Parts: sequence; C-alpha cells; structure tokens
Amino acid sequence: MEGDITVNKQTDKRRTSDAMIREMDKTHMPYGMLAIWFLGQESVVIKGGNTIIYIDPYLAAQKARVFQAPFRPEDVTNAAYCLITHEHSDHLDPSTISVLAQKDNGTLFIAPGFCRSQMLDLGVSPGKLLDAATGQWWEGDGVRIKPVPAAHEELDYDPARDHRYVGYLLELNGVTLYHAGDTVIYPGLIDSLKAEHIDLGMLPINGRDAFRWARGLVGNMNYREAAELAVAAEIETVIPLHYDMFAGNSEKPGYFVDYLYEHYPEQKFHVLARFERFVYVSAAALTK
Repeated sequence: MEGDITVNKQTDKRRTSDAMIREMDKTHMPYGMLAIWFLGQESVVIKGGNTIIYIDPYLAAQKARVFQAPFRPEDVTNAAYCLITHEHSDHLDPSTISVLAQKDNGTLFIAPGFCRSQMLDLGVSPGKLLDAATGQWWEGDGVRIKPVPAAHEELDYDPARDHRYVGYLLELNGVTLYHAGDTVIYPGLIDSLKAEHIDLGMLPINGRDAFRWARGLVGNMNYREAAELAVAAEIETVIPLHYDMFAGNSEKPGYFVDYLYEHYPEQKFHVLARFERFVYVSAAALTK
C-alpha cells in the first residue's frame, strides 16, 4: 500500500508538470499581450505570439528551497530562448542548463560573457550561445532583446566580457518587458529605463543588509526602492520578484503592495502566485 501511495504521488506530480507545459504550448497570445508563468525566485517563462522565453530557469530539486519547481528540466520542450542574468546558481542553475543543452529543441541561450565558460562546460553549443552585449538590441525570431547592466550591489564590468550582471529588455508581441535580474539602483538606471517606455517591469525586492553580506549573500533593491524605481521609470505595471525561495534571504511581497497602495495608489502591480499563468494586456492590444 505504501508503495502504491508513492507511485500515485509521483504520477500526480508528473501530470502537473505535463499540464503546465501543455498550458504554455496551447496558450495563444494576441498582439499586445503576454503570458507569464512564475516558477519562483526570478525564474519566469514568458510567451508572446508563438515565442516562449525562459529567464533564469531554476528547476533544481534542492532541500534548501522553500518549495520545489513545478516541473523538471527534462520536461522543458518549448524554450525558444533561455536568458541568464548572472552566474549565481539560483539564476544559472547547472542542473537545468546541462539538461536543456542536451535537448535538440533549437533553444538559443543568451548569458553574460562572465558565464560563457560555465555555459560551454555545461554542454551548450558555441553556436547556440550569445554573449549579453549590454546596451545593444539583438533581433531574434519574434523578439528583440537588449541586455541592461545590473548592479548586484555593484556594477562589475570587464572590457572583454562586458557586464557581469544584467537584466533584459524584451520587445515581444507589441509589449516592452523589463526583467531586472539582480540589481540595486545605480546612477543612470532610472533615465535609461524611462526612455524605453516599459509596459511590464519585474523587479527584485529582497533587499540587502550587513548580516546577509557576512553570510556571502549579495543583495538587491528592497521593496521601497523597487516601488520607487517603478514609479520614477514610469513602468506601467510592476511585478515583484526574488522574495520567496530561501528562508534566510526573503521578503514579504505584501510590504511592496502596502507601500505602493499608500504612496502611489495609481501605480499598477501584480503579485504572481506560484506557478500561475498571468496574462498582461497592454494598450497596444486595443489598437489592433
């Protein structure tokens, strides 16, 4: 009987994995709309038109996680693009990238030059790996992508490898999306983002402090800074990220919501439930 219960639990988990991938594949996004699936931490899947993009897919099964990923790396069959923001293992997950690299799905990987050797060691083909060239738009099939410097407490730049930490601007299906990666606010960031007329911004809110730094945990914006950045950069709708995966490096997204509600009640936001499909509709959808 005990063995049967274990099998049933495994079967249910597998069925959930299949259902989520199937939902991604079957979701149709008209012009001016994006679908977003939240996998936890800063790991998201974005679909516009028929293009599916994984950003920082963190699917490793680890005891340190507050909750496990909704599916395994082996289940991923639909990634047209895989974008990596930096080399920390909850963003560049070796157990995920090594599996995706072995699949013959045509996935194109984009990552900072600082990550190139690790990505190649994990099996990514050189012909399927692009360095994240900050400040430059790259034209792909169904998407435009521009890496943006990120300051994971500090900017880290090398002339041969560009910025160590990046976020990404995406122009996809008539929507401009900004995924900040891990960053604090640095001089020039607000103006550069404001110039892009961002529809949907995804910002870390877990913050930083001396005690976490002493434990080797490099920090990000706190919830107040993220809220102020969204307003100052005139981001139409903002989504908080990076608050839910590790007990010792977390934050309550309700603080972010309360701060916006008290200080900027007209700023639109959405807090993603675990594994939900969130559909964003931009003003561009009304013109088609």
